[in-house]
Amino acid sequence: MTEIPGDLQGKPTSASRTTLSHIMTSHDTNLLGTVHGGVIMKLVDDAAGAVAGRHSGGPAVTASMDEMAFLVPVRVGDLVHVKAQVNWTGRSSMEVGVRVLAERWNESTPATQVGSAYLVFAAVDAEGKPRRVPPVLPETDKDRRRYQEAQIRRTHRLARRQAIRELREKRAAEGLDD
Repeated sequence: MTEIPGDLQGKPTSASRTTLSHIMTSHDTNLLGTVHGGVIMKLVDDAAGAVAGRHSGGPAVTASMDEMAFLVPVRVGDLVHVKAQVNWTGRSSMEVGVRVLAERWNESTPATQVGSAYLVFAAVDAEGKPRRVPPVLPETDKDRRRYQEAQIRRTHRLARRQAIRELREKRAAEGLDD
């Protein structure tokens, strides 16, 4: 792990929060005529990556995606807004929460939430080694709730990895490794 000075100052959630907007076209559609989930996932990863890089002050790579929920189909002509912010930070990792909203490009109606995701990013140095990230400083009650929920997701993610590791070790010891 690349070390940085111990005087690393925390950053408020608002410091790196961002919105990415894109008009969906026929090039973005799947065989059903709605926008392909992969297109939305790329926008989510792009926005989350920008937030992670801004918060960490340098390169950050996608380590995992805990959840990607598609709530409502997105259609050609929709103006999609991808809103992202850092919810939680560890030593070199960050959870970024993302909300995906859509509105008709030619109407003045409120945007509808069409998706959400939680991604984990790792900050890396020039050699690709993990580097320290500033702590995130939640500013509002909503930010504090998101921070606590992110800690729960992290606990579950680590427990799941450990349970899978133990199961694989057990199967290997029993000669059942496939």
